[in-house]
Amino acid sequence: MPENRPPSEQLPSSLIGAERRELLLREAVRQGLLDPEETPLAAFLDLDAVTETVAALHAAFPAALDVRHAFAAKANPLGPVLRRLRALGMGCEVASPGEFAQALAAGFPPELIVLDSPAKTRRELALALDLGVTVNIDNWQELDRIDALLAERRSAARIGVRINPQVGGGSIAAMSTATATSKFGIPLADAGNATRLIEAFRARPWLTELHCHVGSQGVDLDLMATGVAATAAFAERINRELGRRQVTGLDIGGGLPVNFADDRIAPGWDAYVDRLRTHAPVLFDGRYRLTTEFGRSVLAKSGFIASYIEYTKEAGGRPIAIGHAGAQVATRTVFMPDSWPLRISAHHPSGRTKHGTPVPQDVAGPCCFAGDLIARARPLPRLAPGDLICLLDCGAYYPSNHFSYNSLPEPPVHGATTTPTGAVHFTPLRPAQPLEALLTPTPA
Repeated sequence: MPENRPPSEQLPSSLIGAERRELLLREAVRQGLLDPEETPLAAFLDLDAVTETVAALHAAFPAALDVRHAFAAKANPLGPVLRRLRALGMGCEVASPGEFAQALAAGFPPELIVLDSPAKTRRELALALDLGVTVNIDNWQELDRIDALLAERRSAARIGVRINPQVGGGSIAAMSTATATSKFGIPLADAGNATRLIEAFRARPWLTELHCHVGSQGVDLDLMATGVAATAAFAERINRELGRRQVTGLDIGGGLPVNFADDRIAPGWDAYVDRLRTHAPVLFDGRYRLTTEFGRSVLAKSGFIASYIEYTKEAGGRPIAIGHAGAQVATRTVFMPDSWPLRISAHHPSGRTKHGTPVPQDVAGPCCFAGDLIARARPLPRLAPGDLICLLDCGAYYPSNHFSYNSLPEPPVHGATTTPTGAVHFTPLRPAQPLEALLTPTPA
């Protein structure tokens, strides 16, 4: 690894780019995890890289602080992945009954689980309160619902309120959650809300936290830190006006953007912490417990999806390569290609990297609609039937949020580790979905 790389672009030693991926891909072919007939599509997660990424996250925040890093389960809720993250010292942020159940099944203790969602049911809230899970209240009606539930039970849960600091959006509107009209949280700048919130805290000593999340991909670090600073300043105002330190915890959300352009880890955790120090220095004097909710940035760079090319053709003079990876595994890329472009690497059937003069070509998936393209006019070595392609930076969301178009089954997901001698071991993270699973029994 180059010694002159800035700290915010440091690569974990396991995450060495093309050479590492080729090693894993060739071994996957050799060990039969990829096969043009039996398994033409599979996803892989480099577990060694995940371990080092999580270590880098923990190291970026001062050890003297009380910080709970809760992995955003939506980014990859596969049971073995969650269990591994738990073993690495992370908590879990959940935003649905399914994710809540998955976190509990993965063994996260309730005190390390954070429940967010703008649409929590009474049953979800009651379970969270009974178990002692942290709950972030999204709106005034949910606050009333919590009042009613707490009138019936005692709870050790940490309870906070999600506010919308309304600091603006990033370059991807759908990923920006602190705009003036965002559906998330109580908008802090709307008329009367700040005063009403202060009185809500005054009347409820069990409200002890504030939560914010500015957004994720497409949101720059200064905007993220500005939203956190506004939240921290409001916590200080609440405590000052109440004359007591009632707000003792700040959940600063996640959202560190991922670099999808190359193999650099940029920005890094340390760069974000630097921006937090500049905008919200109060986070670092120890007066608040901190919670983070990173997801995509924990796993994205550690994963890839491999697909065989089934056919090639030309249309209007443009080469088209048709493979098995399309909208079912790369939904955002297919439907929003400008916001979610993916790098693609080309390989021989053995997994060896393919070289040659780049030729602009479309890379199409198997779904039966014209827009199922994961790349348009992408310069790549000329692809041929039987070649392999890899969709890069796919460790989060892509393999674990399957889109069942055309009843395409879920592909297998494998975790990879290497020994000091370079031997590669694969662990099943999710088996391939058998076609039989798609056949819903007809009621008698």
